[in-house]
Formats: sequence, structure tokens, C-alpha cells
Amino acid sequence: MIRGFKSKGLAELWESGRTGKVDAKMHARILRRLDRLDVVARPEEMNVPGFDFHPLRGFQPTRYSVHVNGSWYVTFEFEDGDACRVDFEQYH
Repeated sequence: MIRGFKSKGLAELWESGRTGKVDAKMHARILRRLDRLDVVARPEEMNVPGFDFHPLRGFQPTRYSVHVNGSWYVTFEFEDGDACRVDFEQYH
């Protein structure tokens, strides 16, 4: 389950299905990833074809990433079986 967001635009997209803070062309791809993130119990369950799931180095607690488009990623942490601090960012 998604417990919380770092990105206000991502939170708005998740809650209402739309936002002006994130490129509309990416909404469907982001929502597919968030839908999956909302039902997984472990971060490794995000390792599905097309998501390019991987842990990010240098973060404690561990942050994970799934690819959206170009250099844009949904990143998140996991606590007690829930996704938290979910963000939408460019980190490369």
C-alpha cells in the first residue's frame, strides 16, 4: 500500500487521476506503476518487465526506482510492507 508521497504532483495524480504538475503524456505510465506499488508487499514485487526496477545506491534506508520515461523515474522506500516517500524525479 502507498503510505505517503514526497511529490505533491504525484500525490495529486494518484488521488484525482490528473495533475498539471506532471506531463500529461506520462500520466498513464505513472498510474500503472503506482497501481502496482499500491498492492505489493515487498519492493522486489515491482520487478516486472518494462519497469526497470532497481535499488538506488547510497541511500539509507534503501530507495528503489522504476523507470517511467526518458530520465524520469518513480522512486520510493519501503517500511513495514508499505511504500512511502514516493517521488517522481530525474536522477541521472
